[in-house]
Amino acid sequence: MSSLSPRQQHLAAIASAAAAGDTGSLKTALAQALDGGITVKEARDVFVQLYAYAGFPRSLNALATLDGVVKERRAAGQKTDEGKAPAPLPRDTDLLALGTKTQTELVGRPVDVTALSPDIDRYLKTHLFGDIFASNVLDWQERELVTITILSSLHGADGQLASHIAVGKRNGLTDAQIAAVRQMAAPRSLSPFGIGRPNDAYAQYFSGPSYLNPLSTEQVGVYNVTFEPSVRNNWHIHHAEKGGGQILIVTGGRGYYQEWGKPARELKAGDTVNIPANVKHWHGAAKDSWFQHLAVEVPGEGTRNEWLESVSDEDYGKLP
Repeated sequence: MSSLSPRQQHLAAIASAAAAGDTGSLKTALAQALDGGITVKEARDVFVQLYAYAGFPRSLNALATLDGVVKERRAAGQKTDEGKAPAPLPRDTDLLALGTKTQTELVGRPVDVTALSPDIDRYLKTHLFGDIFASNVLDWQERELVTITILSSLHGADGQLASHIAVGKRNGLTDAQIAAVRQMAAPRSLSPFGIGRPNDAYAQYFSGPSYLNPLSTEQVGVYNVTFEPSVRNNWHIHHAEKGGGQILIVTGGRGYYQEWGKPARELKAGDTVNIPANVKHWHGAAKDSWFQHLAVEVPGEGTRNEWLESVSDEDYGKLP
C-alpha cells in the first residue's frame, strides 16, 4: 500500500513525466489525474512551477500537452474540472516582501543568496515565492512534493534535492512519502540508450538505486546500466573457463572502475574498460554524479558471475 494519497500520486506522476519530457507518459498521467479529481488549474500550476526547476522548454511542452488533453476530453464529453482560480493579490502587493515572508516561513529561516547573485535572490523572492509558492492553488506540502519529484528527475541537482527534502519534511512529508515520490520520479538518461527499469533483480548487489536497459540479449549481451550518485556494485568476478569477461563503454557522467589490489580508475564519457575473466573488480558512480555505461558480455565457455562483498564506505569515501 502506497504511503502517498491518490492525489499525491497524481501530482507526482504528472510532475515526473513533465520533468522527463516524456509526452506519452504525461498524456496518460494527465488522463488519470483528471479522472482522479485533479483540476486543470492544479495541473497547470504544477507545470508553471516546473519552469523554475527544469526550465521553460519542459514547462511549455507540458502546458501544451495539458491543453491538448483537455481539448480532447471536452470534445469527447469527458468530465474535466477547470478548478478554482487562485485568489488574486491586491494590486499594491509588495512581491519582494511577500516572497521573503513566504520563503522564510516555508524553509524555517531567512534565505539570502545575494552573495551569489543579487538578481537571482530577487527573482527567487519576488517570483518563485512571491508569485508561485504564494498561490493557494496548491498548498506548500504539495508544492514541495512536486519540487522533490522534479529534482529527483534531474542530474546534478543533488544539493538542491537534499535541501527540498528537508523543507518537505518540515512541511509534513514523511520519509516514506519522500521515498515513494523519488521512486516515482523518472531519471533522465545521460545517453540515447535510456534509463530502462529499476535494477531490482540485482538490487542486493548494489549500494543503492540503479537501472537496467537491455539493448541486446542475442549473440552478444549489451546492457545500459545507470547508477545514481554514490551508488556502486559489489566486488564481483566474471568467471570463465575460456574467453569471457566484460567490456564497459562509458556513455555519461563520472564514475570509477577498480580491480582488486589496484587503485581505482576514474571514468568519464567515452572511456572504455576491458575487464578480463576471473578478475575481482567493482564499478559505479562518483559521489556527485550520475553514471551510465554499456556493459558488453564477452562470449566464453563456462561463464558465470560471482558476487562478493560490498565496497566499504571507508574505501569509497577516499575517492575524489
